[in-house]
Amino acid sequence: MNAKIALAVGLLFASAAAHAQSSVTLFGVLDEGLNFTSNAGGHTAWQTSSVDLATSRWGLKGSEDLGGGLHAIFDLESGFMLDNGSAYYSGRLFGYQSYVGLQSDTLGTITFGRQFDSVTDVIGLMTANGNWGGYLFSHPLDNDNTDATFHANNAIKLTSNEYGGFSATGMYGFSNQAGAFASNRMYSAGLKYSYATFTIGAVYEDLSNPGATSTGAVASDDLNFAASNQKIYGIGASYGAGPATLSAVYTHVNMQQPTSSVYLGDLGLNNAGLRFDNVEFNVKYDIRPDLFVGGMYTYTMAHLKRDGAESALHWNQVGLMGEYLLSKRTGIYTQVVYQKLSGGNTGTPLDTAFIPGAASPSSNSHQVVARIGMTHTF
Repeated sequence: MNAKIALAVGLLFASAAAHAQSSVTLFGVLDEGLNFTSNAGGHTAWQTSSVDLATSRWGLKGSEDLGGGLHAIFDLESGFMLDNGSAYYSGRLFGYQSYVGLQSDTLGTITFGRQFDSVTDVIGLMTANGNWGGYLFSHPLDNDNTDATFHANNAIKLTSNEYGGFSATGMYGFSNQAGAFASNRMYSAGLKYSYATFTIGAVYEDLSNPGATSTGAVASDDLNFAASNQKIYGIGASYGAGPATLSAVYTHVNMQQPTSSVYLGDLGLNNAGLRFDNVEFNVKYDIRPDLFVGGMYTYTMAHLKRDGAESALHWNQVGLMGEYLLSKRTGIYTQVVYQKLSGGNTGTPLDTAFIPGAASPSSNSHQVVARIGMTHTF
């Protein structure tokens, strides 16, 4: 009898030790607000929206200690529209992220599944939209994916630890098609250096036929631009000076034969080439630990080459934001973004202003979106 009791006590302590070495966390972010669009197809518009400052979502993430500084990790996050409770990301259960992998205390991580790309991981954090501003502060049509309009499916990602301030990341998203290995696949790489409050990073990404299939790296219901090829180059830097953080980002996007955009639909282009250059400057200033203000300016130039002729379009965009924290988990904020387009004479849907997150494209060359919202984390 005593032996059985001793065995039971031993098993209890062994179980407790196992639980102490692993963890699973339930967490979430809620964002809801009211948007005003100055010109949506020639009309003003009021609408609620729940994915502007942050994507409303809930998730599960965990880690298991495998010994020797190695851990098994996973992350499952489900986005949804707080307005009506419907699933975001075309109804995907875990559309925000869904991956499993291994993490080494000395080397870094390797993860498998649906993940953010290197653009989002490296320079997206230096933009206003990828850091403190959210969706409305995206570059025109989020042409460089710094706001993560698309994710990478079927992806293997390697991320190193930091060595002497340097860290690197690389990703490959498989097409998952027999006999078409390079169709609707993507690969990307990024390098970052950090010292004290200074960070600089660079990234390169190549997408082949994004959106061409439903099972590829960028699924047909999850893309930004449909094109035969899309390449993204970017560099960014940020510097913290007391309560202020200043950042600058440059990206270049080159698309071959783009046919449509998730924001504008059919672009009406035939065997055209489309290039975007984006320059952004932004600053965030912490007035107090519970109050900050931020500002952003972006200049974007696009070159459309079609039928031997080339057209240029220019966007100027300004965004302002302020947020007050009612507690560590709850905040209220307000935002306003203004966009002005010039050179809109291409005869395509690119000719009118459109701020991602607006009710719809403007009927002319300018647009304003203002928002008041609330966030809560758990």
